[in-house]
Order: sequence, then structure tokens, then C-alpha cells
Amino acid sequence: MGDFEGEFNTAAWLAHNPEIGNLRAAVFDLNGVLRGKRVPRNQLKKVTKGGVRMPLSTANLDIWGRDIANSKWVFETGDSDGGCFWTGRGPLPMPWTDQPTALVPLCLMENDGTPFAGDARNALGMVLDRFAARNLYPVVGIELEFYLADPQGGSDGAPDTPVSPLTGAKPIRDGALAIDEVNDHDALINEIYAACQLQMIEADTTISEAGLGQFEINLLHSTDAMKAADDAAFFKQIAKGVARKYGLAASFMAKPYIDRPGNGMHLHISLLDGAGRNVFDDGGETGSETLRHAIAGGLSGLADSMLVFAPHQNSYRRFAIESHAPMSVCWGYENRTAAIRVPLGPPSQRRIEHRVPGADTNPYLVLATILAAMLTGIEDQKSPPEPVSTSAYALDLPVIPTRWEAAIDRFAESPLIARMLPVTLRDMFVDCKRQELLRFSGDVSPFEYHSYLDQV
Repeated sequence: MGDFEGEFNTAAWLAHNPEIGNLRAAVFDLNGVLRGKRVPRNQLKKVTKGGVRMPLSTANLDIWGRDIANSKWVFETGDSDGGCFWTGRGPLPMPWTDQPTALVPLCLMENDGTPFAGDARNALGMVLDRFAARNLYPVVGIELEFYLADPQGGSDGAPDTPVSPLTGAKPIRDGALAIDEVNDHDALINEIYAACQLQMIEADTTISEAGLGQFEINLLHSTDAMKAADDAAFFKQIAKGVARKYGLAASFMAKPYIDRPGNGMHLHISLLDGAGRNVFDDGGETGSETLRHAIAGGLSGLADSMLVFAPHQNSYRRFAIESHAPMSVCWGYENRTAAIRVPLGPPSQRRIEHRVPGADTNPYLVLATILAAMLTGIEDQKSPPEPVSTSAYALDLPVIPTRWEAAIDRFAESPLIARMLPVTLRDMFVDCKRQELLRFSGDVSPFEYHSYLDQV
């Protein structure tokens, strides 16, 4: 299953996969939501040869799937179609569906055949090209946290903690590294791993995280940074799809429960040169000057990039004192309170761990932004501040934006973001987030009615 070497042989793939009844030809929008079409299996060749077309505005729908008001990508251009090119990955079996189907991942392109700059995967490709021009190649590993929850929930809409399939009872305690929690959902987790294997995703360790019903699954480091981003995006679809099969929700919301830890997406990144040497390794514990330049770039872009790392209203609930979610612009060796952590261990494995993004993010956009910021530090030979060796929560340090509106404005106005990412993508993302903010601002919650209706 998965990628074929050289020219893709659609007849061979169809013959090897007779159980696949239809296909999903789809792109990821800027929110990381799959958008596309259900296609008969006999159209596989058409899909892989660029025969599918979608509006370029597909990349820029809000979280509810609505067009962005007054967007030039909608009515000003007649909501014009663009082409879709196959990424070369897949078709990827989706065994959790009622009838076996497969995903054919696509990207949007302009009608002249160039990649559409409003597609986050294309933006990542542009950043990786800039690294390759310097003979540098990122190695990326991603850790994703999520909750398993009963979507029925209570009257307040919050999802409920699912009962154990083994005991029939709800867990009553937080489960940090609890083997019993993993055992209780072993069948579901096994199906996630089986689907990962079908999609050629190298899923590694699973742990029960600190929150009740929370899990983390790590994806192995990849010397192909684009594949690492693909794998993270596909993994989220797998976890959600398999959980639905069991009547549950796999929630990657940044903070689905106010009294439990949030869901993060941590990225481990090193850089290889053309000879395969880790340029962050200087033979010692502190790492090379290139490592320090990359850290400085990552820190300088942190506050301006917060909209990418925390793109939703709920995202900002994750950032709280002593929550393991970073709140200040700092770095440190083996310091999980810092935004950027440098793990110790063998010098050959020297790397950066970026701890700010939530699990509710678009992996392509997150990785493009982090790498682009690192590259500015390398290009400008920036130097970082001194590393933090104690709790960053207790220090007087520059802080990251902790309000959605402030993050939107800062991202929109940042000259550094304009240097790092395509302007088309920036403008589309800002318009999308401003529309979502306006909708949330106009909502009156049940708690507001309870507090004020006949009291004031």
C-alpha cells in the first residue's frame, strides 16, 4: 500500500486493491480540514494526472465551512477554479469507513501550473526549497496529544470521559503514563496503528498523558520533512476516523476540558547537510553556532507566529501558568517550561523541540512557519539570549500573545511573517481568522444568560 516508485501504475494499484470501492480526492484547507470529492475508483488515473479541479477558495473556508466574506478569492474572481496536483502520496487506505475507500492527497495549483501560494502544503514546499538551496535538509519528528471522549457529553456541550471497554466504568483518576489507561483502549489503539501502517506512517510510542482520557502518540523522525507533515495531518484523520468507529471522538482541541491539561503538538527538528551530518552537533552538549542561530530565529518569530500555533478561540485556554504550555519567549536545555527546548543526550542527536503549537493546528502551516523562522536566524546569524535553566513561569520574560485578537493583528502586520510566508497565504489566513473571531464575538453563551438574565 502507499507510494509506487516511478510512474504510478493505476491499473496495478486497482488490481492490488479490489476492496477499495471509491476514493476521496482532497486537499487540506488552512485550518487543516480535509476538503474534496468522493470519486469512483475508475477515475483514479484522472485524479493522479491532475484532472480534478476545485475553487482556489477551498483553501480558505472558515472552521464552519463558510466562504470568507469579501474575499477576493470568492466573488471578485468569480470563485474561479484552480487545478489540483497529486502529491505523490497514496492512495491511502481508510479502513475505518463503512466501505473501504482511499484518500488521494492533492494540492491546489494555479491555472498556469504553478503551486497556489494559499495552500499550506505548497508554502512548506517553498520553505524547504530555501533550505535545500543552502544544502540543508530538516529532520522532523512530531508528537501529538489528543483526548478520547464520548461526544454525547452533557447539557453544557462538553464531551464526557468514555467508559473503559474492559471494566465498563469511567476512569476516576488522571492517567500520566498509566498502563491501565492504554490497556483499556488497546483495541482502538491497535486499529490506529494498523491504519498508520497501511498509510506508511511510522507511529512509535503511545502513552497515557496527564489528563483523564488523554493520550500521546509519537511519530518517528523523518529525513523527509514534507512526509513528516503529511504523516501528522493524516494521523489526525486516522485517529478521528477510528474513534468514530468506536462511537468516540478523538479530540485534538487545544483545551477541551478547562480543568485538564491541554493538547499540544511538539516538533523535534534537526538539520542535515548534504553529507548527512547534523549541523546542530559540535561534539559537545551545548550544540553548534548553527543551532544557536536557529534558536534565535525561532524565538524572534515566536510572538508574530502565534496565530499559526494557536489558530482558534479555544487555543488560548491552553496557555496557563504551570500547565506545561510555554507562555514566554525563551529557550533552555532540558527545560519543558521553555518555548524551545534542546534535549541533551548523544551530540549526534542534538535538536530543537518546539513546544508552543497546539494539536489543533495545521501541521503544514506550523512546520513551514517554524522552519522559516529558524532560517531567518541562520541567514542573519542571530544570537539567542541566555538559556533558561529554571521555571520560565517564574521569570520576567517577554510573553507570547495570549489573546486571539492580538495574535491576528500581530500576524497580519508583521514584516517578519511577510518575509517568512507567502503574502497570499498570510492574507487568506488573516481574513479567515477575523471572520471566525467575529462569529465567536457575536455568540451569547448559556453561562452569560445564567449570570445576567434576571440579575442585572
